Amino acid sequence: MPDGATAGDRTVTITDSAAQRIGVLAEMEGNPQTMLRIAVSGGGCSGFQYGFSLDDQRNDDDIVFADKGVTVVVDDMSLDLVQGSELDYVEDLIGSYFALKNPNATSTCGCGSSFAV
Repeated sequence: MPDGATAGDRTVTITDSAAQRIGVLAEMEGNPQTMLRIAVSGGGCSGFQYGFSLDDQRNDDDIVFADKGVTVVVDDMSLDLVQGSELDYVEDLIGSYFALKNPNATSTCGCGSSFAV
């Protein structure tokens, strides 16, 4: 899908920084089919927590976002909680990591890995 790829009215935007890092990780895996999977699970200090992993398989309930030469997949249930988010790759003093700027979150923990809606 093009920039700002959508699944109906549900979107996940991929920043240049995130796309570049996903590309590097896919190259390190040696598999051009490597995608970044975003999943939301219960837990964390705010109620839900984000999970990021590399995957080369698509599930029946996955929504696929392809942009800037990379692919991100989100299962349908998780997408309900992260729709409208921006996926970024952050490098700062505490380390480097994928982060979601989630407009649906009413609160987040200090490190941004968990959220409440």
